[in-house]
Amino acid sequence: MELGWAQWTALAVVGLRLAELVYARRNLMRLIARGGQEHGARHYPLFVLLHGSWQLALFFLVHEAVEPSLPLLALFAALQVIRVWIIASLGPYWTTRIITLPDAPLVRRGPYRFIRHPNYLMVAVEIPLLPFAFGAWDIALLFGLANMALLAYRVHVEEAVLEERRML
Repeated sequence: MELGWAQWTALAVVGLRLAELVYARRNLMRLIARGGQEHGARHYPLFVLLHGSWQLALFFLVHEAVEPSLPLLALFAALQVIRVWIIASLGPYWTTRIITLPDAPLVRRGPYRFIRHPNYLMVAVEIPLLPFAFGAWDIALLFGLANMALLAYRVHVEEAVLEERRML
């Protein structure tokens, strides 16, 4: 198989996400050691499946000859800068799971000053945006809608867990 823009982009995204998972795992272990508790663990494998399938779909279902929309690809790259800002703002509290430390105050710096769930908003844009950049409307629609459904549930779980901590 010859690699085109979509395949190289998918590989780059996989590399970035793997680096994030390593950082998230380290933070997860530290938070658990400090008494952190995980919530909503049953739905986590669905996110792994969704994100992995999204990347595989981009890699295998977009023809290697497809040229990307450079403005949309640049927008996706800009979102990666925002992703780093989000992760840096949470620092040792950033994980890919819902982990709470009961006595810890909520983070209210960086993008969290403006909205409660900036990472979820960004991912909701990213998932359809990248396939759109390659004209893959079907992939964008399928994974965008599936992600929105999962995020709706996850935000519900996270809001319930964090409600009492908002009073601190």
